[in-house]
Amino acid sequence: MSEAHVRRQVSGLDGLRGLAALYVVLFHCWLYTFPGYPESSAPVWLDGLMFGRLAVVFFLVLSGFSLAISPARHGWRSDGVGRFLRRRAWRILPPYWAALAMSLVISWFVVPASHAGPPTGASVLVYGLVAQDLVTAPTPNGAFWSIGVEAELYLLFPLLLFVRRRWGAAVLAVCVTLPVVARGLTAVDGSPVEGDNWLAPHLAPVFVAGVIGAGVVTASDRVRRLPWGRLAVLAALPVLALGVVQGSVWTVNHYFWVDLAVAPAMAMLLAAVATGEPAVLVRLLTTRLVRGLGEFSYSLYLIHLPIVMVVIRRVAPHCVPPGLPTFWFTIVLGLPVSICGAWLFSRIFELPFKRNRSWRSVLTPDRPATSPSWPREPDTATRR
Repeated sequence: MSEAHVRRQVSGLDGLRGLAALYVVLFHCWLYTFPGYPESSAPVWLDGLMFGRLAVVFFLVLSGFSLAISPARHGWRSDGVGRFLRRRAWRILPPYWAALAMSLVISWFVVPASHAGPPTGASVLVYGLVAQDLVTAPTPNGAFWSIGVEAELYLLFPLLLFVRRRWGAAVLAVCVTLPVVARGLTAVDGSPVEGDNWLAPHLAPVFVAGVIGAGVVTASDRVRRLPWGRLAVLAALPVLALGVVQGSVWTVNHYFWVDLAVAPAMAMLLAAVATGEPAVLVRLLTTRLVRGLGEFSYSLYLIHLPIVMVVIRRVAPHCVPPGLPTFWFTIVLGLPVSICGAWLFSRIFELPFKRNRSWRSVLTPDRPATSPSWPREPDTATRR
């Protein structure tokens, strides 16, 4: 089944990608303007921007959902492990490597990407091999952590499909989630302290939530008519209520459990959009502006952070006072530069690899482009 056909049948996924990527940009504008995260010095009314991690979790749920659409329509079978991995590499790596080169240059010569200092030779090797979730090295771009996680989940995806096909959705959910829950329950204070890597095992259940949710595209009419949008709200309310009661700092410090708790609601939201409900939301997601943003959301995710950091740490100090004036300055300058830069970046480094299947067709643009037959995935991650 062609990618274009999948998009026609599941309207709104591009729009969701675009809005999630935009929120990540706003999160980083907030994060690097106000020090002390998660006990930020930002005004309280901006606290809604501090949950960039959950946008990345949504990217992972959306990734699992998107990748599983075609297998769901074919008895949960893929068209071959090797072929799947080659297509993922072709789609993800060229823009990622281009963004890596850009990030390295900015980190070395303009502004370091982290307090650990500029990237090293180890950074080039680790991030070039997309091994940042396995090996620690000074980062050239703080948003790249999720790309390493997603790469590992891609390797796991064929096995997930096998379990789903052989034993069903419930067994798949239990096999992936139970070890993660057991780890959490045995941690000190019942909430593991996460580092900068080894996050894929923890985040595998949220990816699987998306895989399971994709079953709605081939479900019976009775299942498709369920009020998935309202069910998503009901599933999210306990998590939201707990976050309000405990506060934003507690929520950030307990992302291990929050990620797992919110994933079912996210999967139900995708099921709602896939079945065309709520109609108002689907119409918004399919507007030209929102859908267009989704078309280059992967590029936006990849390159926005170095741009935002240059604005905050190199340009803003010469123009405005720190704090709230710097935040608004970054919104006015850094946000549009990030979006326009991502649009241009996508035309050079992303779209040619979405529209063509080989280097020959990429390098000969006069040849008719071919639409890839594999389903789209969220462009992340996210990523934060």
